[in-house]
Order: sequence, then structure tokens, then C-alpha cells
Amino acid sequence: MPTILKAPVERSAAASDGTAAQAAARIIDDVRSRGDAAVRDHSRRFDGWAPESFRLSEEQVKEIVAGVPAQVIADITEVQENVRRFAGLQRASLRELEEEVRPGVFLGQRHIPVRAVGAYIPGGRYPLTASAHMTIVTAKAAGVPRVVACTPPIRGEVPAATVAAAHLAGADEIHLLGGVQAVAAMALGTEEMGRVDLIAGPGNAYVAEAKRQLFGEVGIDLFAGPTEILVVADASADPFVAAVDLLSQAEHGPDSPAVLISTDEGVARAVIEHVERLLPDMPTRDFAGPAWRDHGQVVVVDGIEEAYRLADTFAAEHVQILTADPRRALEEMTDYGALFLGEGTCVSYGDKVIGTNHVLPTRGAARYTGGLWVGKYLKTVTYQEVRDPAASVDLGRLCGRASRVELFEGHARSGDVRAAKYAGDPLPWAPEQGAAYARGAEGRS
Repeated sequence: MPTILKAPVERSAAASDGTAAQAAARIIDDVRSRGDAAVRDHSRRFDGWAPESFRLSEEQVKEIVAGVPAQVIADITEVQENVRRFAGLQRASLRELEEEVRPGVFLGQRHIPVRAVGAYIPGGRYPLTASAHMTIVTAKAAGVPRVVACTPPIRGEVPAATVAAAHLAGADEIHLLGGVQAVAAMALGTEEMGRVDLIAGPGNAYVAEAKRQLFGEVGIDLFAGPTEILVVADASADPFVAAVDLLSQAEHGPDSPAVLISTDEGVARAVIEHVERLLPDMPTRDFAGPAWRDHGQVVVVDGIEEAYRLADTFAAEHVQILTADPRRALEEMTDYGALFLGEGTCVSYGDKVIGTNHVLPTRGAARYTGGLWVGKYLKTVTYQEVRDPAASVDLGRLCGRASRVELFEGHARSGDVRAAKYAGDPLPWAPEQGAAYARGAEGRS
């Protein structure tokens, strides 16, 4: 039986979720009816930001980027190249195909980029340049021709590093606009901003709710929730490293779960001690502290097999493996957003620099989906062609029988027509046309 050394505090999210849903609905309806005027009003209200145009001109972008320190530009460029390289490998793995599946019958598959994508890059307290890399670079690697980037001002100031990241990533438009009003403008379109076909990128509870409500009118990447980390550790793990890594994700927000599953009670207790010692001096303790207090968990299990089974029940966004044989997790685990194998790898690498995408499933969604990747920006479509009349006859007869089992007479008749035209089969429901087709079929034989 697992031993629970630290359990989460049970809190209901219903009230806050309801508040976000109501607020998002009001803003979306307002943008739907008033367009740019509503966008400007809500931006002024929430961000104190209401310029004549939210879209940055090419000259403005160049001026902002020129003011960013050279080392920051170099780092952004290196990180984006890592993301671009991996996204390119993903794109190359997607094969278009056409096969003759039976004589004269050809079936095919193509991958067509979405025409327009909205990339939401959160701001608020801190510039989150990494979200520009993940959403924009990946979209461009997929071949998306138009990418609209939206990011809010930070305390009334232009987030220069974020603008630089969006520009270097290849954004075609950059708007200094955040919150529900940005998501609504991208999804619905306004006088200033043309609508997009898909919106990607993380955000706060209100942004996530806006994406949820607009899904259907526009595609979205994921239904996002708070950032999560789960660490699996055995007796070989360094408790200090595990504690630092748990707190690295807890600082995302006060509702971010940080979970440790260990096969060694001594390691588990040492991790708790390190966390409690590190937290008071942590600059982001206002987020990390409540996250650990309310959502932190520490569980001790009897063996590594049980650890992996329990980890799968969480279906966590980030799963970090600090064990003697970390690659075993690839065979044992199935439900996670991303795996981070071994002490040399940390979740922060995935968040910021390594090249895999950090937009990942949360709240158990890893049971049925992966994260954002180049394929999310592609529509996998099929086509079919029957070149051999004899093959169309066979399919037509089969279609007629199969459709009538389901009482779909119209479908059946589409098959009947081909069998009649190419092979002279009778058409009881249109005898004159059937006779004409029969004469034509005799003439071709």
C-alpha cells in the first residue's frame, strides 16, 4: 500500500471556474457585437492599454527588437533553432501517401497546413518568450502562411523580449493585446484583425475559458489547466535536485500541482525537508508556496513497478524520472504529457530551451492526447479515385447492398448508377435510364 507523506489540500475550484466562465462569456459576446471598440474597452480596463492600433508596425517591431540586448537575441535565436529543428523532424515523419488498394482504386492522404493561426503569448507579470517559440516556430515549420501573435503589455510597458521572440519566430502580425479580448478578436475577427482558424498557446484561467467557449468556431491546441510536475524517484535520486525541480514548476502558479512518488522513504522525507528549507528565500514563493502547500503530494510505494503504475493514474503534464534506469519509464508508462529522463534532464529544459514543445495536456488529458506539435497545425485529408470502370462496378454493387441494409436508398442508388453505366446492370427505380445505360455498356463490350 502507498504511504502518503504529504497530501493535497482539498479545495473546490467550482466558484473560480464559474467566475472565469461568466467573465469570458461577457467579453466574447461584447467583442462579437462591437468588434474593435469592445476590444479597446476591455484592454483599457484590464491592462490600462488602449493605443490607436494594437498591431505593431514593421518600424515599431524593428525599433523594439533593436533595443533588446544582443545576448538575449542570441539566446532566443538558439532556442528557436532547437524548436525549429525538432518540429522539422516531426514534419518529415508525416508521410503523404497514395496507394492502389485494389485494381483501379487509388486512396491517398495529404497534410495541408491551416491557413491562419493565432498564437497567444501570456504576459501579465513576466515576459514569457518561450511561448512564442513553441507556438509560432512550430506553426511556421508546419507551413502555416499567416501567424498572428498576441501578447499583453506588462504593467503598461511593451514586453520587448517577447516582441523580439515573436518577430524572430516568424510572426506575420504582432498585436500588443492580451486576455479574453485577444482570444475573442483572433477567433471572431474585428475591423483591425482578420480571424484565424486555430488558436494555440497557454494562458490564465480566463484565457483558457475563452478558448474553451470559442472552440468550434475556431480550432484550439488544448484545453489547458495549471502546470503540473510529477517526479518518480528511487533510492539513487538526489533529494536536493528533486526538491529544486518540484519548485521549478510550482512557481508557475498557486494552483500548480507538484507530486513526488518515491520507492525510498528516506529520499521522500529528505525532499520534503529541502522544499521547506528552499521555499522561504525563493523569489517566486508567492506562487510556489501556495502551490506546494495546497497541491503538493509525496507518496512512498513499495517498488518501481508500483511507482510507474501510480504515476500513470495522474496522467501528469510533466513526468521527471530520477531513477537508476530512467529509460525503463519509456516501456512502463503510457499516460503523460512529456517524459524527462534522468538527472541530467529537467522539466525546465523542456519549458525553455531543449526544443520539444512545452504546450502539453493537463488535468488528466494526457490519458487521451499529446501536446502541441507540428501536426496540430496540419489538416490530414484524404482523397480517392476509381480509375477502372470494372472496379467501380464492383464497388457500386457492394455500395448498393450495404446502403440498403441501413435503409439509405439514396446512397444505394449512387452505387447502382455506376454498375448500370459501366456494366449494364438494371435500374429498377429508373428503368428507361437503365435501358439506355445497358445499350451503352453493350456497345463498349
